[in-house]
Amino acid sequence: HTSIDSEVIAYLIARERLHVGTVEDAVKLAMQKIRGAYSLVVASPRKMIGARDPFGFRPLCIGKRENAYILASESCALDTIGAEFIRDVEPGEIVTITQDGIRSDKSMTGSKKARCIFEYIYFARPDSVFDGVSVYHSRIHAGRCLAIDSPVDADIVVGVPESGNAAALGYSMQSGIPYGTAFVKNSYVGRTFIKPKSSRVSAVKVKLNVLKEAVAGKRVIMIDDSIVRGTTNHLIVKMLRDAGAKEVHVKVSAPPFLHPCYFGTDIPSEDQLIASGRTIEEIRQIIGADSLSYLRMDRLPELSEGLPICTACFSGDYP
Repeated sequence: HTSIDSEVIAYLIARERLHVGTVEDAVKLAMQKIRGAYSLVVASPRKMIGARDPFGFRPLCIGKRENAYILASESCALDTIGAEFIRDVEPGEIVTITQDGIRSDKSMTGSKKARCIFEYIYFARPDSVFDGVSVYHSRIHAGRCLAIDSPVDADIVVGVPESGNAAALGYSMQSGIPYGTAFVKNSYVGRTFIKPKSSRVSAVKVKLNVLKEAVAGKRVIMIDDSIVRGTTNHLIVKMLRDAGAKEVHVKVSAPPFLHPCYFGTDIPSEDQLIASGRTIEEIRQIIGADSLSYLRMDRLPELSEGLPICTACFSGDYP
């Protein structure tokens, strides 16, 4: 009835529940039929069940406040309600919370793990910890890597809010170039990369405004978390130039996007990805930057501190 994949999962669980004695058994049987990325919180009248797909693409964690257990997709949610972080739900694990406490079923746990690297780069909030790895630390490290691998002379390092800010700070810390704020962000506008082209361009203008005083007459290093279609990046570079920036050097805290994602990230088809079939120099010319560099592929495992990751959108290697 809807275009939401959660409806399919709910239908599967309801159908399996007709043949088994418990909701958690129904969840397990549904998980055996599902392929892909999901973290679930399922409520029934007397139970709350958390389930994470066997690859562990998406985060899911357990918290506690007084006598209440909590399931949340990100650990920062626990902080906001004053709850204690207990642990992450493991990939493939099903946890069942009842009035008697919490119990775990790990029979769906597999040997191969593939956490979504884009959680560390973009999706997760920087104040979250994903499977023991600080998202903020990952983004700082990505910026440091960019400064080591592709240094450039400049007067200021700025991030494209919000996910580019920590990487920009990391670049500044490594390079010694001052970190600054070039963009004022409108807090009431959502994310733009999944919008259609016409509304995406207008949304960027509403979402970001350039602080002319911060960039006028300066050589600017602009750190962004990714370049997907390239249309918004072109506009942001132009906004910096219109505000008086002398040079604009774009650094991207992810490798080039080359392939669509089949695990729940709304990445468009290859023909809409600016990096598909183009060189970095051709992309640089399209977005209008003085220089362009990306995070190296071999740096990605460092962002997850060695935990197994999915890099399919960059490498084409689908788990």
